[in-house]
Amino acid sequence: MPLGARNLGEILLENGVITAVQLEEALEKQRTSREFLGRTLVSMGYATEQDIVNALGIQQGMEQIKLSQQAIDSEVLNMVTSDIAQFYNIIPIRKTDNVLTIAMADPLAINTIDDLKVILGCEIEGAVSTQSEIQAAIEKHYGYQGESAAAMIDELFADVDKVMDESALKGAREQIADANNLIALAHEGPVIKLINLVILQAVQSRASDLHFEPFEEEYQVRQRVDGVLYKIAAPPKHLSLAVSSRLKVMANLDIAERRLPQDGRIQLSLGGKDIDLRISFLPTMFGESIVIRILDRSAVMIVLDGLGFEKEQYDAMKLIIDKPNGIVLVTGPTGSGKTTTLYACLNEVNDPKWKIITTEDPVEYQVSGIVQVNINDKVGLTFAKCLRSILRQDPDICMVGEIRDTETASIAIEASLTGHLVFSTLHTNDAPSTVTRLIDMDVEPFLLTSTIEAIVAQRLVRKVCLFCRQESEPTDEELKALELTREQIKGRKIYKAVGCKECSHIGYKGRIGIYELMTLNDDMRNLILNRCSTGELRDAALKAGMKTLREAGIAKLFAGITTVDEVLGETMTYA
Repeated sequence: MPLGARNLGEILLENGVITAVQLEEALEKQRTSREFLGRTLVSMGYATEQDIVNALGIQQGMEQIKLSQQAIDSEVLNMVTSDIAQFYNIIPIRKTDNVLTIAMADPLAINTIDDLKVILGCEIEGAVSTQSEIQAAIEKHYGYQGESAAAMIDELFADVDKVMDESALKGAREQIADANNLIALAHEGPVIKLINLVILQAVQSRASDLHFEPFEEEYQVRQRVDGVLYKIAAPPKHLSLAVSSRLKVMANLDIAERRLPQDGRIQLSLGGKDIDLRISFLPTMFGESIVIRILDRSAVMIVLDGLGFEKEQYDAMKLIIDKPNGIVLVTGPTGSGKTTTLYACLNEVNDPKWKIITTEDPVEYQVSGIVQVNINDKVGLTFAKCLRSILRQDPDICMVGEIRDTETASIAIEASLTGHLVFSTLHTNDAPSTVTRLIDMDVEPFLLTSTIEAIVAQRLVRKVCLFCRQESEPTDEELKALELTREQIKGRKIYKAVGCKECSHIGYKGRIGIYELMTLNDDMRNLILNRCSTGELRDAALKAGMKTLREAGIAKLFAGITTVDEVLGETMTYA
C-alpha cells in the first residue's frame, strides 16, 4: 500500500457506497473469513465489484481498467501463459519498454507482482479491474489452453543431467543444502512456475490432496482424485529442496527448519473460486515429505439431496434434523465424506433463528452464520473442554467434529438431554456397531436410547464416466460376491469403467455417497438396554427396514452410477 494511503473502508464511506454500520459488519466478518475486505462487502451485497475497483484505484493510485472495452495485442497476451493468468488471476494489458501492465482484481496482492517479475523477467505495473471481467477475459483470450507440468519439466530441466557431470551435480546439491541460499532458491522463476502449475492442475483435476515425496533415487509427485492416488510429472530429485522452500515461503513457514514437522496454510483465488491449501511438512530420510490438502470453500454449499441418499433415506433425514434435540451420528473411515454430510445437514438447518456452534479439528470450511471453533490440543482446547464452553454460549444446534473419548461422549449426551440437537462423527464400520462402541466407552445404554435419533454409516463410491462407460455382464464370481442372481439383474444395465479424455482416461469422474441409515424404534431400544450384541441390533434394524451399505451400493449400480468393482471395494457383508 502506498505511504499515507487511506483505508478502503474510509474511501467507500466518503463515496457514500456503504454506511458505517455496514463497514463494521463487514470488518467483523472479515476477521473470521480473512478474505479481502472488498470481496467481503460484495458478498454481503453492500457494494458492487465496480465500487470496489473505483475505491482501490483511488487508494493505490492505480489505473482503472474496463477489460470488456480493452483491445489487447496478441504479442502481449503471449507473454503470459494461460496457467499463469489463471493462477494469479491477472490479464496482461500492454507492454511499454520493459514494463508490462497487468489488470488484477486484488491490487493488495504484492506477492503477485513480485512473482511475475521473476517469472516474466520484466518490470510489472498493476492496474485494477473487477473479478468477473478478469475471469471473462481469461476465458476469451486463453480459453482452456494450458501448459502441462510434464512439458514444462521437460523444457526447464531435461538438460540438467546432460550438462552437469557428477562432481558438478554434487556441488549443486551442496549449494542447495546451504540454508543461506534457501530464500533465493525459493524465488527462482522456474521453481515458482512449476509449483504454481502443479497446484493449478491439481485444482482443475478436482484433486483433494497433493503429495511431494522424496526417495533415495527419485522425487515423486502424486495427486489424489476421487480417493485414488495418481502419479504426475515431477522435477529432478536434486530440486526437492527448492520445491520445499518455495512452498514454505507461500505458507509463511520457517524456511530453514528441516528437522521438525511444520504445518501451514495458503489461500488462493483460482478461476473465481476461493481455495484453501492446508500444507504439512514431515522430515524423512531423504528430505521433507509434503502433503497439501486442497479445500474448495464452495463445497460447503452442497445440499443434503445432492449427497446420494436414497429417497426414503433423504425423507427420514429431513425429519430427523428438524427435531429440537437429540444426537445424530455419522460414522465411517477417514475420507468417507463424513464432514461433507455434517456440513450439508448444517446448511439445511442454518437459519438466523438458530444459534449454531461447531468445534472441529481443524475448521475445514467457513460457513456464514455459524460460529466455528478450532480444536487446539497443544493448549489444552480439546473437544470435551470446547463442548463444555459451547453449552454456555446458548446454542440450539452443536456440531462436534469427532467423539474420541468417554468425556466427549458424555458431554454430547448431556447437551442432547438439555434440549440441544447435536451432530458428530465416530469411526465405526457400520451403523449398529456404533452403539456397541459407545457402550464400550462406558456410556450407559439408557442414555443412548434417550438421546440417539439416528446413526448414518457411509462410504464414497466413484461415479463411472458417462462419456465412456460400457455395458458389462457381471461374472459368476462377482454376482456371488454381491449376493445376486442372474434373475435379479435381468433387464438391468450394469456398466464398467473404460477411460477417455473426459475422465483423464481413469474411467471414473466424481464420487457419490452410499448410506446406511439406522433410526431407533422401541424394540431396538429394549435390545440396547439389555446390552445386546451388534448382530442382534443389526437384525432388528434390518427388520425395521434399514438398507445396508451393500444394498445402497447395489441401488447405485442398478442406476448406472457406479460399477461392480466400486461396490465390492467399498462395502461389506455380515455373517
